Amino acid sequence: PDASTFRRGAAQGLRGARASAAADTLSMRTSARAAPRHQHQQARRGARFPSLVVCASAGMNVVFVGAEMAPWSKTGGLGDVLGGLPPAMAANGHRVMVVSPRYDQYKDAWDTSVVSEIKMGDGYETVRFFHCYKRGVDRVFVDHPLFLERVWGKTEEKIYGPVAGTDYRDNQLRFSLLCQAALEAPRILSLNNNPYFSGPYGEDVVFVCNDWHTGPLSCYLKSNYQSHGIYRDAKTAFCIHNISYQGRFAFSDYPELNLPERFKSSFDFIDGYEKPVEGRKINWMKAGILEADRVLTVSPYYAEELISGIARGCELDNIMRLTGITGIVNGMDVSEWDPSRDKYIAVKYDVSTAVEAKALQAEVGLPVDRNIPLVAFIGRLEEQKGPDVMAAAIPQLMEMVEDVQIVLLGTGKKKFERMLMSAEEKFPGKVRAVVKFNAALAHHIMAGADVLAVTSRFEPCGLIQLQGMRYGTPCACASTGGLVDTIIEGKTGFHMGRLSVDCNVVEPADVKKVATTLQRAIK
Repeated sequence: PDASTFRRGAAQGLRGARASAAADTLSMRTSARAAPRHQHQQARRGARFPSLVVCASAGMNVVFVGAEMAPWSKTGGLGDVLGGLPPAMAANGHRVMVVSPRYDQYKDAWDTSVVSEIKMGDGYETVRFFHCYKRGVDRVFVDHPLFLERVWGKTEEKIYGPVAGTDYRDNQLRFSLLCQAALEAPRILSLNNNPYFSGPYGEDVVFVCNDWHTGPLSCYLKSNYQSHGIYRDAKTAFCIHNISYQGRFAFSDYPELNLPERFKSSFDFIDGYEKPVEGRKINWMKAGILEADRVLTVSPYYAEELISGIARGCELDNIMRLTGITGIVNGMDVSEWDPSRDKYIAVKYDVSTAVEAKALQAEVGLPVDRNIPLVAFIGRLEEQKGPDVMAAAIPQLMEMVEDVQIVLLGTGKKKFERMLMSAEEKFPGKVRAVVKFNAALAHHIMAGADVLAVTSRFEPCGLIQLQGMRYGTPCACASTGGLVDTIIEGKTGFHMGRLSVDCNVVEPADVKKVATTLQRAIK
C-alpha cells in the first residue's frame, strides 16, 4: 500500500525511529529516541553488572498492558493480577514493565518528561509517560486527559464509567490510546532503576494483553510497526480474565480505530448468535483472540468452560476452539495478604496460631460472638458474583442453622446494594451489610470469618478463595472456573455445585445449593 493508504489506516509507527520507515507514512511522534540496537542487546544481557545477573540471559522482556493495576487502580481481580504477577515474574529473572492509565495524580509516579503523539481520528493526541519502580517492576502510567480528568481521585468507581454498569461513550478512544501508547513505551523510555537492566526495553518484547481493553494491541503492532520492520521478533499473548466483558461497539465505529481494512474481519461480530440477532458489531475481545500469538486465561477449568458452548463462552466459544486457549491458574500477592504481617488486623497470626486468632474476632473489629460461626460474603455487587443468590439463601440458612451470623461486604449496582441492606434489616443482629469499598474491613473479615461464601455464577479464577486459604478461612464455593482448580472438597473448602449462568433469574435450586453447603461447612 502507498503512503496515502497508511494515512487513512492511521497509526503506523514512530516517526524517525528507523530509516526504513518513511517519515511521511508514519503517524506517531515522540520527544525521545530509542537507543541503538547494540545498546538494547547489552541491556538485555545485563551488561552493566554482568556478575550480578541472575538468569538474565534466559529472561524475557515482558510488558503487561491493562486498564487496571493495583494498588493504583482496581475494580476487581484484573487489578490484583497486574499488581502481583509482574513482581513474581521479575523475581524469576525477567525484565518486566506494566503499562496502565494514569487515572489519578499518583504521588509515587514521576514524570519522565517523555511524550509521544499518537494518531487519533484526523489528528494527534499527546500522551505523557509517568514512571515508578517498585518490587523489581517498571510501572508506567499513560497520562492523558481522557484518563486523568475523567476520574479525579475516585478511581475505584469511575475507571470505565460514571456509575457501575454504565460505560463512558468514548471508551474506544480511551483504550485505543492505551494500546498505542503501550507499544511506544518499551522503545522510547530509557529506564535505569533496575540494578540488572538499563536503557529502553528495545524490540525483543512479549506483550501480555489483558481483557478487551487491550484487544486491538496486536493489530496496532502488526500494522504500525512490524509492517515497517520494527518489533520484528515481538510477540503478543492475550489473557482473558472475564469473557463477559468483550468491548462490543457499533460496526460503524471501526474507522475510529485507525486500523487498515484487513483487520476488520477480526473485529466483525454478529451480536445475537442463537437468540434474535441484535445487529452487526465490532468486538475487541474477538480481535484480541484472533490476532494474538497465544491466547491465555486464568485457570484450566475456565478454559474448558469457555470452549464448552455458547452460554459460558459468551458467543466466542467457536473462536477459541479455533485458536486454542491455555489456562494458567492465578496466584495471589502474598505480600499483601499475609496474616502474620497484615497492617489492617490487630492480631497477627500464622499457621501455628490461627485457631487462637479465630477466637479473637471481637479484637479484630468484628461485632460477633466468638461462640457463633461467622459466614462472610465479599465481592463486587454484580450478576457474576451472585449477590442476589446469596441474599435469597440467607432466610433458608437462618432456618437451617439457629446460631449463625453473616457479614456482607461489597459495592456495585444499586439494586444489589439494596438487597444486602434489606437482608440486614430483616435479620438485625445476625446480618450486617456494608455496601462500600473498605479494604481494611475486607482484611478484618478475612481474618475473623469462619467460612467464606462464594456464590459466583461463573468465576474465571477468583482470588478470594486463595486469600481465604492464606488466612485459614475455608471457602464454600460454586463449582465453576478456577474455584474447581483451587478448592479441594473437605480439605480446603466445600463445593456447592455449578450454579445457573442466567443472570436474569435466581433459580430455587441454586438457593438451596448455597444454603445446604453453608450448613454443611458450618457443621
